[in-house]
Amino acid sequence: MDQAKVRYLVEEALAENETLFLVDLSISEANKIKVIVDGDEGVPLSECIRISRNVEHNLDREAEDFALEVSTPDISKPIKLQRQYIKNIDRILNVKTVNEEEIEGTLVAVNEENIVLVWEARVPKLEGKGKMTVEQTATIEYKNIKEAKVKIVF
Repeated sequence: MDQAKVRYLVEEALAENETLFLVDLSISEANKIKVIVDGDEGVPLSECIRISRNVEHNLDREAEDFALEVSTPDISKPIKLQRQYIKNIDRILNVKTVNEEEIEGTLVAVNEENIVLVWEARVPKLEGKGKMTVEQTATIEYKNIKEAKVKIVF
């Protein structure tokens, strides 16, 4: 299976809706094509069907048999692209850094180099006994992020 041709067909379908973007494309040795797309405002089922049809109708099953799956990212999977971070502003993220540090906070900003998380923490008072609540901030460069996942809150 020609991955470049499949990628072209997916990108061609995505070009019809600028709010959608490709997260991942893989083709197994058994010709199972798996396409994962996301959108700035979510991805309706009708868009997955449209993308699937564009790919399927432009590949020849007589030449090569294949299976095709077009889906959205699994919420339990890590964030891969900057555009996914932007989509998740104001959500709580669990971030593991390359230094094995784990930070959980609300994503408040995203730019070309990094993300910014904020959270509340209890720290000892400067004077006297007890603790006080303070807002903490972490700016984390993409290159230092090992894994980032959206925390599911019910």
